[in-house]
Amino acid sequence: MFKKELKNLQPAALVERTIRNGQGKLSSSGALVVNTGKFTGRSPKDRFIVEDDITSQRVDWGEINMPITPESFHQLYDKIKTYAGGLEEVYVRDAYACANPKYRLNVRVYSEYPWQNMFVYNMFLRLTEKERAVFSPDWEVYAFPGVLADPAKHGTRQENFSIVNFTEKKIIIGGTAYTGEIKKGIFSVLNFILPVEKNVLSMHCSANTGASGDTALFFGLSGTGKTTLSNDPERRLIGDDEHGWSKESVFNFEGGCYAKTIDLSPNKEPQIYGAIKFGALLENIGFEEDGCTANYADTSITQNTRVSYPIYHIDNIMFKSRGDLPENIFFLTCDAFGVLPPISKLSPDQAMYHFISGYTAKIAGTEEGINEPQVTFSACFGAPFLPLHPAEYAEMLGDKIEKGSRRGDGEINVWLVNTGWTGGKYGDGNRIELSYTRAMIKAALTGVLNKVEYQRHPIFQLDMPKTCPDVPNAVLNPRDTWRNEQEYDQVANDLARRFEENFKKYSDKASDAISAAGPKVATT
Repeated sequence: MFKKELKNLQPAALVERTIRNGQGKLSSSGALVVNTGKFTGRSPKDRFIVEDDITSQRVDWGEINMPITPESFHQLYDKIKTYAGGLEEVYVRDAYACANPKYRLNVRVYSEYPWQNMFVYNMFLRLTEKERAVFSPDWEVYAFPGVLADPAKHGTRQENFSIVNFTEKKIIIGGTAYTGEIKKGIFSVLNFILPVEKNVLSMHCSANTGASGDTALFFGLSGTGKTTLSNDPERRLIGDDEHGWSKESVFNFEGGCYAKTIDLSPNKEPQIYGAIKFGALLENIGFEEDGCTANYADTSITQNTRVSYPIYHIDNIMFKSRGDLPENIFFLTCDAFGVLPPISKLSPDQAMYHFISGYTAKIAGTEEGINEPQVTFSACFGAPFLPLHPAEYAEMLGDKIEKGSRRGDGEINVWLVNTGWTGGKYGDGNRIELSYTRAMIKAALTGVLNKVEYQRHPIFQLDMPKTCPDVPNAVLNPRDTWRNEQEYDQVANDLARRFEENFKKYSDKASDAISAAGPKVATT
């Protein structure tokens, strides 16, 4: 198709070309370091879906899923082909998504830079030589940062764009070199195809499995701890970000991990730290004075510093990236108000309420223009990637929770975990200690929290454990961590009102029991 297509090069060759082109350098750990340019995070306001016969009646159109015409898509697609045709080299990678072969999606990615191609090698599932010989793509992705849109002509918001076309099974990305747009584009595709065509729940979550075969899911937006908490040396990693839940298994969509590196340390996150070696791709980090040792505390470029690496860089991984049906589900929320308990056990109705609500704070750097935590409600803990109405995913989750797991008594425990602030809101309190969060999750996974006494939060109606091994009792009740309890009550009530206001848009599709499972604003 293009002048010179370099297909399926090995990582070493891609590293060599990146360095030779002056687009990156090696760190002291052997990882390739690049700068993604103007965009160091996703730009969700510049993501579009082509409105046509397939999508017009099925997509949940609005601020998240913005329509664009087939004509605009074709104009930009033609512009990409013309631009790519003038390049001396175009990098091509054949790969696939979905570790369960029943739901496999073959993907061919065309990219402008060799390190974009390396990202695809890391993040998608890799083909065998035999598979490459007979490969035929189901979807194609074109990622060319040098192609800019004309908003007046093409109907975009600004020069950068990411457009999904379900009829032609193509994604086009221009004006941004941020690699996360590639993986989230295919994730959006799977979030449409799997629930509609395959009766598989697609999930923005990480997953791991214990020695006894028990599977746990960790839902949450970027920065809430999905990657960190699922990388547990005592459990095998299935994947860190995107999964499907079919009637027979939980399976990874991806073949790698895309972890935040801000303040990364070998003590707190040893598995991620150890995975940053030759073959890993570091984005937008700073360096120590020697110019080659990564400085993970450096935020001079962005707070959204990242690393991608193939999942085999982690020693303790699940064979074939698949696990049994889950026994524990964790909803991770980064509460910038500092009023939610660090862990609480949810009833089935509460689980549905909080899944639909998807409360968290967007962490600095994960999206363009986010410089400090911002309160948000992201339905299903992944609204930016959901083409369908959130209620459709919620109904599927509720059905699966009701059916239960295949192990033990079949019950699935659902927990709400606050990885955000305690002792005060953002700017006053402190981030909850990672060691405490790990201890609480371990206690939930091992069944310890099924045997302790609980107390009910008066506003959020959440059941909070009174004790947990290796966690001070005072930490478990957030009100006890504030210097001024009356101020806590005021802030907690304010957040409860936000929950109530947000849930109004879902109340017509939620049962009375689910609607009643939310917080209750205290009256004085």
